[in-house]
Amino acid sequence: MQAQEILRMLRLPELGDLSQFFRSLSATTLGSGGARRSVIGDSQQLFTHYYDDARTMYEVFRRGLRISGNGPCLGFRNPKQPYQWLSYQEVADRAEFLGSGLLQHNCKPCTDQFIGVFAQNRPEWIIAELACYTYSMVVVPLYDTLGPGAVRYIINTADISTVIVDKPQKAVVLLEHVERKETPGLKLIILMEPFEEALKDRGQECGVVIKSMQDVEDCGQQNHCDPVPPKPSDLSIVCFTSGTTGNPKGAMLTHGNVVADFSGFLKVTESQWSPTCADVHISYLPLAHMFERMVQSVVYCHGGRVGFFQGDIRLLSDDMKALCPTIFPVVPRLLNRMYDKIFSQADTPLKRWLLEFAAKRKQAEVRSGIIRNDSIWDELFFNKVQASLGGCVRMIVTGAAPASPTVLGFLRAALGCQVYEGYGQTECTAGCTFTTPGDWTSGHVGAPLPCNHIKLVDVEELNYWTSKGEGEICVRGPNVFKGYLKDPERTKEALDDDGWLHTGDIGKWLPTGTLKIIDRKKHIFKLAQGEYVAPEMIENIYIRSEPVAQVYVHGDSLKAFLVGIVVPDPEVMPSWAQKRGIEGTYAELCTNKELKKAILEDMLRLGKESGLHSFEQVKAIHIHSDMFSVQNGLLTPTLKAKRPELREYFKKQIEELYSTSM
Repeated sequence: MQAQEILRMLRLPELGDLSQFFRSLSATTLGSGGARRSVIGDSQQLFTHYYDDARTMYEVFRRGLRISGNGPCLGFRNPKQPYQWLSYQEVADRAEFLGSGLLQHNCKPCTDQFIGVFAQNRPEWIIAELACYTYSMVVVPLYDTLGPGAVRYIINTADISTVIVDKPQKAVVLLEHVERKETPGLKLIILMEPFEEALKDRGQECGVVIKSMQDVEDCGQQNHCDPVPPKPSDLSIVCFTSGTTGNPKGAMLTHGNVVADFSGFLKVTESQWSPTCADVHISYLPLAHMFERMVQSVVYCHGGRVGFFQGDIRLLSDDMKALCPTIFPVVPRLLNRMYDKIFSQADTPLKRWLLEFAAKRKQAEVRSGIIRNDSIWDELFFNKVQASLGGCVRMIVTGAAPASPTVLGFLRAALGCQVYEGYGQTECTAGCTFTTPGDWTSGHVGAPLPCNHIKLVDVEELNYWTSKGEGEICVRGPNVFKGYLKDPERTKEALDDDGWLHTGDIGKWLPTGTLKIIDRKKHIFKLAQGEYVAPEMIENIYIRSEPVAQVYVHGDSLKAFLVGIVVPDPEVMPSWAQKRGIEGTYAELCTNKELKKAILEDMLRLGKESGLHSFEQVKAIHIHSDMFSVQNGLLTPTLKAKRPELREYFKKQIEELYSTSM
């Protein structure tokens, strides 16, 4: 019997079927500079677009309108009700009416006109965005987690005179800024939802016109203007990133940037997955971030549907059962919850053993290139979790933070669908690397997308060298942004003279041509939910706690919260403890649970008073009795914390803090 026949009988792929052995290694080196490109694609040229008739976001939507045959486009639902749908033509018409209405309210059909959108995911968000694109205006998303100071900063920096909001409460927040003379340029607030007449009167008192979105659309319908479509080189969106310190940075992205990025994704996945009009996407990740926008762009380009969640993440599973999505973008934190929930239901040793056995059998299939949801193991164990996602998911895309290899490997098997992982940042539109179809291994973020080159550069101060295949990740290509709005200094830090984006992340090339993220150049990192954290800023707040002499804040991109190592002040702590009725020597106090609790409460109090977000606060601490010093290798000669050494030195304690605080 021939080997290929045996493979077929065992339902194993031939070697050539493993996407040509991960496309014969996933990246190839260019010249002597060490830059690498995707091996996918026939041309040496970087990918700029997938379809000739979809080179701007306006054309992307028009293509979807045409090939869908005016099918359903945007869906929404009320509690315990089925989804209701707006057709592609309805969305296109409303966008033209809204855009025409904006022109009647002193907006200009050009890329100098910035329109703020301050809303949760919903159909009107997309209508507002398309209205801007139809008349070459630029979208500037605002979102709550930036904080009121940041919203004010963005409105002023982008010279925003018009903001479209969803709820009256957000209109009130904007009016308060105007009343305090903090945003003098804001002149028009457009509300998606009904509002009281008193709100309009309040706006009038401070010179702000408040109108309903319906009124502006009606005005535009009566005064219709022909579309003024943008060019690929025109600005489409200014996406402000929260960063970690200082004001947000407004990443300027063109239509060409966005189209190039999602076209690279389409090129990579074309051998395994072809989006169609039948595809359905569940929208719950914030539209203010580029990851969600990229996935939606793919759907619109192919005439698919986007259904929005009800606005409450706790009801997401209910929304998915009603919607039955085929495309499900996730962040690792959600994958972790799914994983934990599945294993929590295996509440006896026998059930857990059987679950792990079934997962191993399916993981062996995945490694062989077989991805299915109709095996005996699906019937016995995994159909329920698949049904909780609507039962139709055929593609999951994860990004925003690294995913745990254990969780990713298990869910690839349990969910019976393709699970892709990508890496990138707003400054390269969303992604710059992506899983190569056929390579279902974990522990890396894939290979370069066909729309960009990637190179690593030496980071001498952290001892990372390109000669060892390690260094700072740099990206260049048509998906790389044009710079930060009105911020030449930070633009120069991010973009060098040759157009390379310096990401600040440290990467390592693996033998298959895939990239592994191993560190951060600056001591800034993402938590599992995608939030950036600056530990040194947090430490500077906690160090003000009276009994604290030294503190090390630790975060892990696979975890959703921070932990800390605290060294108490031997001179201050005994008297501080005594005031709280806790007695003992310094050594005894360092092991006292009540005192540890009191120190943590004091640190959290200071953090709250200093305006730290909840994700920036430590959840648990370990008390260490010996000072960090130059002599024990934990401080530099200039007395700065040596973070990699601290992380390694307290590895055991950090693991215990995470295991006991979950």
